[in-house]
Amino acid sequence: MTNTDYAGYLIDLDGTVYRGRDRMPEAKDFIERLQAKQIPFMFLTNNTTKSPAAVIQNLADNHDIHATVDQVYTPSLATARYLLNLNGGTANGKTVYVIGELGLKQALSDAGFRTNEFNPDYVVVGLDYDVTYHKFELATLAIKRGALFIGTNADTNLPNERGLVPGAGSVIAMVERATQQRALYIGKPEKIIVEMALEQFGLTKEQVVMVGDNYNTDIKAGLNTGMDTLLVYTGVSTPADVAKEALQPTYSINNLTEWEL
Repeated sequence: MTNTDYAGYLIDLDGTVYRGRDRMPEAKDFIERLQAKQIPFMFLTNNTTKSPAAVIQNLADNHDIHATVDQVYTPSLATARYLLNLNGGTANGKTVYVIGELGLKQALSDAGFRTNEFNPDYVVVGLDYDVTYHKFELATLAIKRGALFIGTNADTNLPNERGLVPGAGSVIAMVERATQQRALYIGKPEKIIVEMALEQFGLTKEQVVMVGDNYNTDIKAGLNTGMDTLLVYTGVSTPADVAKEALQPTYSINNLTEWEL
């Protein structure tokens, strides 16, 4: 299958380029083919646990895939940008309480938001490998006091070498249940993160195709933004799952070897 019309690619990571620590040789080949043809690409991941620099390091060290920090866009960066936009482009003295890993906390800190456990302006919840009842309690109470509730992304599961493990959406769901409020989501499938990535990319939605393994996040993100989509069956979604959907991806393939540039 081939399409040479796209000026750029937005590419998911988990389940598309790797599965946890397991390498996917066809994905490495795909990235190297893009690089050889000098076709711009950006990794658009829902993973908030790592900074872009750590994502690039992981790709290089564990998967022999080589890219640059500006080729990674995460819900952490998009959340920081969204909150900055709410305040006219600066943190403006606003505070945040975060359930999440270093990647999320670093992005918000770098944007100028200070941490406040008890009376923050914003509560941001993402994947946290050491989440505790106490963290849920602080988040719940802050939201009940009026903090804006932000969810990084709705992924219920992540594909890794052990299988489909709980994702950020599973953590956020607990806070939603406790507060009886739905989070404002930033990551895929919301178009917020896609539009911010395209702005950074310098390309329009008509010029770019969204590549991913998860219909409910990657493909819906493309659909919600009005762009073409390429679903690869190497991660979460299966052909049987996708066949039931009213809106179909523009293209679907078994693995990235099938996609000719």
